[in-house]
Amino acid sequence: MRLTQYFLPVLKETPSEAQIASHRLMLRAGMIRQASAGIYSWLPLGYRVLRRIEAVVHEEQERAGHIPMLMPTIQPADLWRESGRYDAYGPEMLRIRDRHDRDMLYGPTNEELITDIFRSAVTSYRDLPLTLYHVQWKFRDEIRPRFGVMRGREFLMKDGYNFDLTREDALHAYNRHMVSYLRTYERMGLKAIPMRAASGPIGGDDTHEFLVLAETGESTVYYDAAIGDLAFGRRQVDYGDRAAVQAICDEWTAPYARTDETHDEAAFAEVPQDRRRQGRGIEVGQIFYFGTKYSETMKALVVNEAGERVPVHMGSHGIGVSRLAGAIIEASHDERGIVWPEAVAPFRVGLVNLKQGDAQADGECAKIYRELVRVGLDPLYDDRDERAGAKFATMDLIGLPWRITVGPRGLSRGVVELTCRRTGESEELSSAAALARVADIYSRL
Repeated sequence: MRLTQYFLPVLKETPSEAQIASHRLMLRAGMIRQASAGIYSWLPLGYRVLRRIEAVVHEEQERAGHIPMLMPTIQPADLWRESGRYDAYGPEMLRIRDRHDRDMLYGPTNEELITDIFRSAVTSYRDLPLTLYHVQWKFRDEIRPRFGVMRGREFLMKDGYNFDLTREDALHAYNRHMVSYLRTYERMGLKAIPMRAASGPIGGDDTHEFLVLAETGESTVYYDAAIGDLAFGRRQVDYGDRAAVQAICDEWTAPYARTDETHDEAAFAEVPQDRRRQGRGIEVGQIFYFGTKYSETMKALVVNEAGERVPVHMGSHGIGVSRLAGAIIEASHDERGIVWPEAVAPFRVGLVNLKQGDAQADGECAKIYRELVRVGLDPLYDDRDERAGAKFATMDLIGLPWRITVGPRGLSRGVVELTCRRTGESEELSSAAALARVADIYSRL
């Protein structure tokens, strides 16, 4: 994409309403614009990040054997009355009425709707296990929306739902989600710690939240510093191997890690004193096992091997896709702007022409741009007639991981400059070598 043909409304000044780094930088980088309190338009740059995050989520969900689908944003109230949650959910639910005077709602979550879909189509244990998920917009009418996309009213979420014959089967689905989430977050450059949490309006006894440590987090967390040494890495996982999946979950849940809602002072005191930590965390996902809570009330029954009709065991599992955009920025920025991890960067590489209008510089940039596009490296080419400092400031603000800078002085020596946004280190290379270096980096993602 050429910047002269793109819509990138960057701001020089920080908007007064932005209180945290991610909100400030998303506004300044032209990623979002507020439409109403807690509701945002995602501008082209932000939308690209959103789709990058969503793509990683889809890849890891399907790798775990989960099946994508799409449910609507508007749901009939009768399903929620059937489960008993319509009145219990509270004022965060946006309740509406259509022209036929039917009660409807803008979905904050989808347990009822997916249970209705399941019970209409599945009647036998032979069709289990089954995990369905979608990525869809949700609405919760927060009383005090703030911090940009971190605590908005409208948000994009991946929510998945498992249906299993037994508790043991459902707990394997729970573990499978935990492992797939660990992979997902690490691919995005995040250290997300699974912490024992409270279930809230979803229900159930078994639940973990995934929290990214950050000073701007809304949750107080207590944890064993040993968990910071854990990394998923590039290990391969057979999601059908229950023992292997359980071993990974045991590894990540053995160190003490809890939110303030479930904090146990006595258990925390057993952690060696030099490893006890208290901080704040940003929630980026949560997994639940709630057994037959919905299947019993909504009659989601299957015939088991003995010929009996029994309620299925269920769980639900969410990742905050739009919230992740903010969480990644909170974890990865500096005084100049955003520092995107390669996996979720809106463009893979920035290309800067230091002397627009110079025949040699223009020609070399055009050649590099064509080659980047050809190999799928998705560049943003700053071809504006601007000062070099303004071009560098824009690239630093929007945080592309790699920048190739082309100018007459370097070309006279047969080199361009390759710069890493994270470290700030630059290296002079031939155009071919710079392209090969960036291609190699992305091939290893």
